[in-house]
Amino acid sequence: MLNGKIERIILFKGDIETTGYFSMQMEKTFQRKGYQTYFFDYQHVAESASGLLRFIKRGKTAVVTFNYHGICGKNEVVYDEELGEYIWDTFDLPCINIVVDHPFYYHRFFEWLPKNYLHISIDKNHERYMEEYFPEIKRGPFLPLAGTSLYEDGNYPKIKDRKMDLVFAGNYEPPENFNVYIERIDDEYTAFYMGVINELKEHPDRLLEDVMKKHILREIPEATFEEIRETLGNIIFLDMYIRFFFRGEVIRILAEAGLKVHVFGSGWEKLTCTKKENIIIGGSLDSLGCLKKIAEAKISLNVMPWFKDGAHDRIFNTMLNGAVCVTDSSIYLDTILKDGENAALYSLNSLESLPEIIKGLLDSPERMQRIADAGYQMARNGHTWEYRAEEIMKILESID
Repeated sequence: MLNGKIERIILFKGDIETTGYFSMQMEKTFQRKGYQTYFFDYQHVAESASGLLRFIKRGKTAVVTFNYHGICGKNEVVYDEELGEYIWDTFDLPCINIVVDHPFYYHRFFEWLPKNYLHISIDKNHERYMEEYFPEIKRGPFLPLAGTSLYEDGNYPKIKDRKMDLVFAGNYEPPENFNVYIERIDDEYTAFYMGVINELKEHPDRLLEDVMKKHILREIPEATFEEIRETLGNIIFLDMYIRFFFRGEVIRILAEAGLKVHVFGSGWEKLTCTKKENIIIGGSLDSLGCLKKIAEAKISLNVMPWFKDGAHDRIFNTMLNGAVCVTDSSIYLDTILKDGENAALYSLNSLESLPEIIKGLLDSPERMQRIADAGYQMARNGHTWEYRAEEIMKILESID
């Protein structure tokens, strides 16, 4: 069944729950296609390291990871400080890393990359960022995030039978909690950072890295490429600020319009809202728990992270579990989503219209069912982790 030399795949779990869950979904396809798999479990490091050495076969094994698990430097048990290399390098293992956040979250890891490394981006703007600032790092094909279905037979609960009108699965942190980073130097620096934030609030279609670069060059025209690149590796707090600002605005506006919103994730008790009684806080859930709640909802909301040419797994999880996806869009999403057909779209530029979009859907269960059914079919035929695993297998099969 296997066409290439690679027959064994090392995966990771036990650290970040979501990426471990993604890996477990892909493992099902890898195994079905004939690959042997091994999970390095960060909850059981000693046992995992011992079993790892028995599993590896030189020339027949590859690493498939998310967000630098297993390749983040000296703190990894698989890094041999005496040799100055990873076990992966010792055995000449190719390492495929799917990066589900913006690359500026990971500048500090770029000096620790294994020799046979391939960087996979889930947003086309992330690809462009890597090409501009780190062209020496080998990149693979664009690979958007995917979803998981609890109803692979298509027999998901119908809209009329679902208990909750509206859910959102995701954490919240008040943006002002990031002021400690914004205000840490002096008033001039504070004004600089707030200028970046305010431009993004006014123009939410713009990229943080582009706005940041523009503001740097306006203040320091002689700033070098290296200085700009180094600065971009220290703006995570701005990304978090603007992400949580819009996430909070969406939930607040809906609640204050009289809509009951069930939220699953931490921090929602901190949201400032005049109608907090309309925010039903369900607490934090793991990936499977979130899928189950989506399957109980008529509408599942998505607020995109600052991915302007990619997708988010919330979109496909919603569709694959039979709810109506209501989301803001992106350049990439505009190619696969059709407003009113397989999803309902709103704009961060006009959030005041979002309550009417939601109310219009809730007033028409039949229309919601048509959208949910079309969304399921669209996602089932191209946006599951099975499809993403098959793309990874194509890469593995091409390895000499």
